[in-house]
Amino acid sequence: MITLLDYGAGNVRSVINALEGLGASVQLVQRPEDILSAERLVFPGVGNFKSMMNILDGKGLIGPLQEYIQQGRPFFGICLGLQALFEESEEAPGVKGLGIFKGKVKRFTGDLAVPHIGWNGLIFKKPSIIFNGIEGDEKFYFVHSYYVAPEDDSITLTQTDYGTRFTSSVQHGNCIATQFHPEKSGQKGLMILENFLKASGDEALPEISKDSTRLAKRIIACLDVRSNDQGDLVVTKGDQYDVREKGEVRNLGKPVELAARYYQEGADEITFLNITAFRDFPLKDMPMLEVLKRTSKEVFVPLTIGGGIRDYTDRDGQTYSALQVAAEYFRSGADKVSIGSDAVLIVEEYLKTGKPTGESAIELISMVYGNQAVVISIDPRRVYCNSPDEVKHHVIETEIPGPNGERYCWYQCTIKGGREGRDVDAITLAKVCEELGAGEILLNCIDRDGTNKGFDIELIRSVKEAVTIPVIASSGAGNPDHFLEVFEKTGVEAALAAGIFHRREVSIKEVKDHLKAHGIEVRPV
Repeated sequence: MITLLDYGAGNVRSVINALEGLGASVQLVQRPEDILSAERLVFPGVGNFKSMMNILDGKGLIGPLQEYIQQGRPFFGICLGLQALFEESEEAPGVKGLGIFKGKVKRFTGDLAVPHIGWNGLIFKKPSIIFNGIEGDEKFYFVHSYYVAPEDDSITLTQTDYGTRFTSSVQHGNCIATQFHPEKSGQKGLMILENFLKASGDEALPEISKDSTRLAKRIIACLDVRSNDQGDLVVTKGDQYDVREKGEVRNLGKPVELAARYYQEGADEITFLNITAFRDFPLKDMPMLEVLKRTSKEVFVPLTIGGGIRDYTDRDGQTYSALQVAAEYFRSGADKVSIGSDAVLIVEEYLKTGKPTGESAIELISMVYGNQAVVISIDPRRVYCNSPDEVKHHVIETEIPGPNGERYCWYQCTIKGGREGRDVDAITLAKVCEELGAGEILLNCIDRDGTNKGFDIELIRSVKEAVTIPVIASSGAGNPDHFLEVFEKTGVEAALAAGIFHRREVSIKEVKDHLKAHGIEVRPV
């Protein structure tokens, strides 16, 4: 029996699914005494250090948790569940951690994008039972802005490089904790959890020993999901956002089946864009919630969901906040939520006053779940002009002239699936959303969508240079060379595609093999 400490953070469902898939029975902590009666305790943490410690304190869990670990009983912490073991965090000055280990939690500094999101390697410092079957050259999934800095190096189990070399897992006796997410790290991550569950066999040190690690470029499969005319949820794909062909919604497959296929084929993440949005569904009956629940039982890489992350009132008159909607998505299996049209409206309000309200969906969700949980999906189109002085927006000089030979353009943000343009440019939107607490940008391009002509390099480069958070390039990929081009010319952390994968025109393996052959770091398929 595994006891899981769920204090209300992020995607705990994937941890439960992983443990149950490995044959474990899982019970949740309902009261403080459940911790002390546990046989084996798993503590997954996601989000904000202050919020986590306040909730643990409010539920009377801090003392029992400290006592359980200090007794030397089997414990496995994940992400924030690692950081909680230390004395304090720069994320929340003045807030005490559990103090199991001496040291503090520090924020990444330097030129690399923060959060550190994606698949990175491990440098193994000492043997452990959790390394049985691990070869040493695997990559595991990280998503964090802060890292632990132990005073005692002897507890360091692994290290990882990201601008600096940091401790990525620790072990002292039966207390084990990882900064990476084993439940989101595919089969090798599940193997680490299985080793913890078994608690048998000798301590192992992987055969392959690396001197350094590199973050892999992520290849993301995107599934646009909507109801067809018969009311069934299908994966579709638009041509410049038009998803109909001969009057019918293009049907490229079932969401759960396609997501499982891409997981098996080596996708580093899966993104669902719910383009049907909410309509009038009560939140508890949202079809995408069931899709997420079923997918998270089969897919052990990160899941992002976009569409309808906003305040709304359903047909029964029940009002929900964007935070409540996001929470339901997280509880159903999502790791990140993507905010699209509502982000444009939020930024428009910000630009009127020049200051945040503290009440926007971006601010509230990132405050509770961490900025790594908030992705901003930007849907811009080119607007040409003859001179930078013609408009008040960020203008670039383009190598792709306009219909009348214009040499300049700006990127107009749109809402409502690209149907309505707004007086905000993509660079401004990205910068303001980062300030409000977003942790990642998903950068689409209406002009390139469905064209197979390649990514809009000029757009992507200009946004990437304007922000310090990771950027995902989207729209226009038609062959492996397009992925190589966007990574080499813009430095983005990830690239996303849909139609070419759905129609099997290009496989994820072909893309990764091509990138690897040209010196781009990727996670092996």
